[in-house]
Amino acid sequence: MRRRLAPAALLLPFALLLTACGGNSAASTGGDTDGQGSLTLNVGDQKGGSEAILRAADELKNLDYKIKWSTFTSGPPLLEAVNAKAVDIGGVGNTPPVFAAGAGSKITVVSAWHGTSQGDAILVPNSSKLTRPEDLKGRSVAVAQGSSAHYQLVASLKAAGLSVADIKVKYLQPADALAAFTSGSVDAWAVWDPYTSQILQAKQGRVLTTGEGVTNGLTFQVAAPGALKDKKKTAAIKDYLERLRRATSWVHDHQEEWAKVWAKDTGLPYDVALASVRRTNATRISVAVDKQLIASEQEIADAFTELKLIPHKVDFGAFVDTRFNGDLPASTTPARASGGS
Repeated sequence: MRRRLAPAALLLPFALLLTACGGNSAASTGGDTDGQGSLTLNVGDQKGGSEAILRAADELKNLDYKIKWSTFTSGPPLLEAVNAKAVDIGGVGNTPPVFAAGAGSKITVVSAWHGTSQGDAILVPNSSKLTRPEDLKGRSVAVAQGSSAHYQLVASLKAAGLSVADIKVKYLQPADALAAFTSGSVDAWAVWDPYTSQILQAKQGRVLTTGEGVTNGLTFQVAAPGALKDKKKTAAIKDYLERLRRATSWVHDHQEEWAKVWAKDTGLPYDVALASVRRTNATRISVAVDKQLIASEQEIADAFTELKLIPHKVDFGAFVDTRFNGDLPASTTPARASGGS
């Protein structure tokens, strides 16, 4: 018997694919402009992302430069815009920069945040007999190719003594994966928040394992090398990053308030937004782009090179700029504890 499909209200719009996503979705550019002055900083964003956080935290006041926002559906097209010099800086998850680097894109990681990986999960239906990652052998698993969930799946299988060759991988973007999962067409789904919270809040599945302890929990701001050669734009980027760091800290102390803003901005049900904020968003802290971070991302790059999804070895260290680190803590600093504020 097939399980009933999820209600339409639970099918998140495709435009909601967040920073972790690795799809090939087209961009939707040309958003609002904030600030004043002769300099314009072109910022790539995703729905419910940096702009929403900065606005909610009241960090868009007294800008002596303009910010022109462009909204993208996922990390890869945003980084394509950075490479094309259409965007000066934008936020993505831990895996899209690896693939962009592998493609030889002109991108530079300039800032990082470390959070828990509890929202990155492999989910199974409530009725599933699977109880541990080892049980995935021979089973079908849905995942978005090139996403952070893809690496989490690879790493979780490795920790369980398995490889992707031991399972049946179904490369599906979240909208299709959600339908496949709720209809019983796949045995498991490797995904990220807010989709994890969506399934759990709707009681449509349970967590088999999370990325905690097997993935690095990093997210990035990535800039165009050309923008970093411009002194005025570099100064604006420095100010922008400082505002974004303060706004991220604000989320930790205003979880309910941020969840309301996020729900309104994305169309998420409030309970799903709040669960995702508590599980994932409020755990993030600003950290340095350091040697440990580079080594951690290099592991991801090497894993995908070994799987032949990246055609050659990538030197991730060639795609970072450490000048904005200041006195930030090391990238290995523990994330904030999750839970209510």
